[in-house]
Amino acid sequence: MINLTTLLCDLASYGDSLRYSPDTRNATKGTTSHYGPVVVWNCTSRCNQNCAHCYMEAVNMEAINGDLKARQEELSTDEGKMLIDDLASLKVPVILLSGGEPLIRKDFWDLAQHAIKNHIRVTVSTNGTLITPSVARDMKKLGVSYVGISLDGIGETHDRFRNSPGAFDRTLEAIRYCREADQKVGLRFTLTQGNVQDLEEVLHLIKEEGIPRICFYHLVHAGRGKDLQNELLPPEKTREVINILINNTEALAKKGFKKEILTVDNHADGVYLYLSLLQRDPERAQKVLEMLKYNGGNRSGIAITAIDPLGGIHPDQFSQNQILGNIREIPFSVIWNEGTPLLEKLRTRTEHLKGRCSDCQWLSICNGNLRARAYAFCGDFWEEDPGCYLTNQEIGLNI
Repeated sequence: MINLTTLLCDLASYGDSLRYSPDTRNATKGTTSHYGPVVVWNCTSRCNQNCAHCYMEAVNMEAINGDLKARQEELSTDEGKMLIDDLASLKVPVILLSGGEPLIRKDFWDLAQHAIKNHIRVTVSTNGTLITPSVARDMKKLGVSYVGISLDGIGETHDRFRNSPGAFDRTLEAIRYCREADQKVGLRFTLTQGNVQDLEEVLHLIKEEGIPRICFYHLVHAGRGKDLQNELLPPEKTREVINILINNTEALAKKGFKKEILTVDNHADGVYLYLSLLQRDPERAQKVLEMLKYNGGNRSGIAITAIDPLGGIHPDQFSQNQILGNIREIPFSVIWNEGTPLLEKLRTRTEHLKGRCSDCQWLSICNGNLRARAYAFCGDFWEEDPGCYLTNQEIGLNI
């Protein structure tokens, strides 16, 4: 993640201590030398929507007649609690309960409570449609730290991406329910050719609705998203979008609006931010560069990992085809600490990168960007990331 608000305006949040502190620089098996990785647990593949860009290829419940088989194969409540105990032994700072739609699991509350009792910060990634006023209040009472609700456009744009008529209105209601319950909530917006025209309206929405946080995801072509390669923004459009986000981040801060604006899944954003600041605010640019070096760029397999509904372990949630092991066979902590050939390569990835990524002068603050996107386009996990929109000149190549 690139926290534009922190880098540009010094408005820090909890996650920044896991991203931009001196203690993150040399961590190889966690967010810092004192904590384990952030864990994304895709605790179910069941969902009540059918999103075009779902990296998990989540299954709509109606399509499988109650999804008995999918439910039976998922990690059980007891297995989930054993996993959480194991994560606590590694001092995992955050568990992100995701899916599918995590609120479909009837034991969601037991699992979230068990994590909180183990001093693990619980965050939730949801489409929001199952959040009622009472659900929002229960989350707040339980101690859920953050609820990220997916919103992929305004009105019909969102409904089209979700293949769910009326989804936008239900999502907006969920956001309001969380705000009324004083449950911290934010938006997750995936940037594509089909919704980028709604960007300014979405930025207006967070101001009008009092939404404190929004993460802009660069499209990753995983799961059903593999069919959306033509939806990737071209370099010139991506640069335009990042400029809009930079300008809005600064403008909102100057007006006193405390909003976190972040970008996700493309560490070229950090380089682009530094280079743009270098032209107008060299002092700020140097501070940003120092923080980006602390972060070290993409840290899949280092500071973040993902566990799928059946217990499979992956470098991140978008790399479902890259398997590190399964917790039903070997505890997560053993796999994470003892390593696997793939983990070792991820933790020394600059030796294995190919193409433009291998010769880029910004490896210390990008670390080869997102491997899942390289695999989707090239069929090679170590090839250059096609999502990088920096020019050859900007990355130090004389081609």
